[in-house]
Amino acid sequence: MGDEALKLIAKEVADTVRQNTRIDWSIREQARAHLRRMVKRVLRKHGYPPDMQEGVVNMVIEQAEGLVA
Repeated sequence: MGDEALKLIAKEVADTVRQNTRIDWSIREQARAHLRRMVKRVLRKHGYPPDMQEGVVNMVIEQAEGLVA
Protein backbone atom coordinates (compact mmCIF):
# COMPACT_ATOMS: atom_id res chain seq x y z
CA MET A 1 0.00 0.00 0.00
CA GLY A 2 1.23 3.46 -0.82
CA ASP A 3 1.68 6.35 1.56
CA GLU A 4 -1.37 8.19 0.24
CA ALA A 5 -3.59 5.15 0.73
CA LEU A 6 -2.31 4.70 4.28
CA LYS A 7 -2.93 8.38 5.04
CA LEU A 8 -6.49 8.05 3.78
CA ILE A 9 -7.06 4.92 5.87
CA ALA A 10 -5.59 6.59 8.97
CA LYS A 11 -7.83 9.64 8.55
CA GLU A 12 -10.95 7.54 8.03
CA VAL A 13 -10.12 5.29 11.00
CA ALA A 14 -9.54 8.35 13.21
CA ASP A 15 -12.87 9.85 12.12
CA THR A 16 -14.60 6.52 12.77
CA VAL A 17 -13.12 6.31 16.27
CA ARG A 18 -14.18 9.87 17.07
CA GLN A 19 -17.73 9.28 15.83
CA ASN A 20 -18.17 5.96 17.62
CA THR A 21 -16.68 6.53 21.05
CA ARG A 22 -18.71 7.51 24.05
CA ILE A 23 -17.69 8.31 27.60
CA ASP A 24 -18.18 4.75 28.85
CA TRP A 25 -17.21 2.91 25.67
CA SER A 26 -13.99 1.49 27.10
CA ILE A 27 -15.93 -0.13 29.95
CA ARG A 28 -18.68 -1.76 27.90
CA GLU A 29 -17.57 -4.74 25.85
CA GLN A 30 -20.46 -4.27 23.43
CA ALA A 31 -19.31 -0.74 22.62
CA ARG A 32 -15.72 -1.93 22.14
CA ALA A 33 -16.93 -4.69 19.80
CA HIS A 34 -18.88 -2.13 17.77
CA LEU A 35 -15.80 0.06 17.43
CA ARG A 36 -13.70 -2.96 16.37
CA ARG A 37 -16.27 -3.78 13.65
CA MET A 38 -16.27 -0.21 12.38
CA VAL A 39 -12.47 -0.08 12.16
CA LYS A 40 -12.36 -3.46 10.37
CA ARG A 41 -14.95 -2.18 7.89
CA VAL A 42 -12.76 0.80 7.03
CA LEU A 43 -9.71 -1.42 6.59
CA ARG A 44 -11.57 -3.87 4.32
CA LYS A 45 -13.05 -1.02 2.29
CA HIS A 46 -9.55 0.19 1.45
CA GLY A 47 -8.13 -3.26 0.74
CA TYR A 48 -5.91 -3.45 3.82
CA PRO A 49 -4.27 -6.91 4.00
CA PRO A 50 -6.52 -9.24 6.05
CA ASP A 51 -3.59 -10.90 7.81
CA MET A 52 -2.53 -7.54 9.26
CA GLN A 53 -5.96 -6.21 10.24
CA GLU A 54 -6.19 -7.71 13.73
CA GLY A 55 -2.95 -6.09 14.86
CA VAL A 56 -4.04 -2.70 13.54
CA VAL A 57 -7.46 -2.98 15.17
CA ASN A 58 -5.87 -3.82 18.53
CA MET A 59 -3.51 -0.86 18.20
CA VAL A 60 -6.39 1.49 17.37
CA ILE A 61 -8.41 0.27 20.38
CA GLU A 62 -5.42 0.72 22.71
CA GLN A 63 -4.80 4.25 21.42
CA ALA A 64 -8.48 5.15 21.70
CA GLU A 65 -8.51 3.90 25.31
CA GLY A 66 -5.54 6.15 26.00
CA LEU A 67 -7.41 9.16 24.64
CA VAL A 68 -10.40 8.52 26.90
CA ALA A 69 -8.39 7.77 30.04
